[in-house]
Amino acid sequence: MRVLVIGSGAREHALLVALRRDPQVDALAIAPGNAGTAAIADQYQVDITSGDEVAALARQVEADLVVIGPEVPLVLGVADAVRDAGIACFGPGKDAARIEGSKAFAKDVMAAAGVRTAASEIIDNPAHLDAALDRFGKSVGEPAWVVKDDRLAAGKGVVVTPDRTVARAHAAALLEAGHPVLLESYLDGPEVSLFCLVDGQTVVPLLPAQDFKRVGDHDTGPNTGGMGAYAPLPWLSAEACRDIAAEIVEPVAAELVKRGCPFTGLLYAGLTITSQGPAVIEFNCRFGDPETQSVLALLDSPLGQLLYATATGKLADFGELRWRSGAAVTVVLAAENYPGKPRMGDVVLGAEADGVLHAGTARREDGAIVSSGGRVLSVVGTGADLKAARTAAYQIMSSIRLPGSHFRHDIGLAAAEGKITV
Repeated sequence: MRVLVIGSGAREHALLVALRRDPQVDALAIAPGNAGTAAIADQYQVDITSGDEVAALARQVEADLVVIGPEVPLVLGVADAVRDAGIACFGPGKDAARIEGSKAFAKDVMAAAGVRTAASEIIDNPAHLDAALDRFGKSVGEPAWVVKDDRLAAGKGVVVTPDRTVARAHAAALLEAGHPVLLESYLDGPEVSLFCLVDGQTVVPLLPAQDFKRVGDHDTGPNTGGMGAYAPLPWLSAEACRDIAAEIVEPVAAELVKRGCPFTGLLYAGLTITSQGPAVIEFNCRFGDPETQSVLALLDSPLGQLLYATATGKLADFGELRWRSGAAVTVVLAAENYPGKPRMGDVVLGAEADGVLHAGTARREDGAIVSSGGRVLSVVGTGADLKAARTAAYQIMSSIRLPGSHFRHDIGLAAAEGKITV
């Protein structure tokens, strides 16, 4: 099987590493890739938001399967173009990808499917903003505002704050930029990322993970694209995950089929486990980053065959998934000033160690690996349990050098110390 992966982050590097373990995968290509993926796949430069260019590349490399990593190409319909070219594609079409591309669409789907989620309201007129903020500030025991960009924002369009002034400033800036604003009630409780392979109405959950969005230790600072993750969750039972898939993801998949836009690919349910039970924060239409790095490190089933079965309507026939025992922890190394405008072009030492997955990296003419983005590397440690996996991840991180870089020191710590309960 020849597989073409679309994307350039650590998520795509993790996909390639897992695909390479599949005995039926004999050729790997990626566009555009990074300095790390160049070592294990042929790299090509195309506009990944162009369906015509991606489909042409898939034909050029004679791909049997195209796997689209990032959300932007999916929301723009690149998967449709690949399938129209007669090539199997792992990723939803444009209509189904609205589950991530439009939060208003996602809320409508969840309401129709009877799925519990936060109360919400779309604001597209600045004149209505203050009254709406007053309503949502009183919607929980302690005032807290959740303000989201209704469109794609790479994980950075969300502000959760007890400060009305901060909430209003974020909302006003979005409205001034012409972006509708989604206000939500605050959901209190531990968060879960549950990835589910979906083929129409067939839903197969993967291991649950938890990611860390805030830039600083103890969930301080602004939101980012994700600073780390761990899997599985010692505080969430396998039975609870099956219930979430059956009661939340399956109804949503069925509703998308009913609307004539069946989902094919990875449906990512971001949830909070509240005192009243699981509630959806958001749905994403692709593998999440950095959770993918942890989840795929533990997958024992052949990934290429699994994704191909999903893409070709045969997921129900694949059989039960196999997982390695133990845990995996991913820690993200970020460039100076991230999530603001990152400093780039610095040499990264230690980037070719085992357990390192590249994201914002490039190979300089003299052969040195340099930073080229905000999230530069993901370090993945595995072990018999979460404590051992954390030790492994941070030991690898200690050997990497990048001027001005930063990372969180508490990824998976609360869970390893048994401080998270449902």
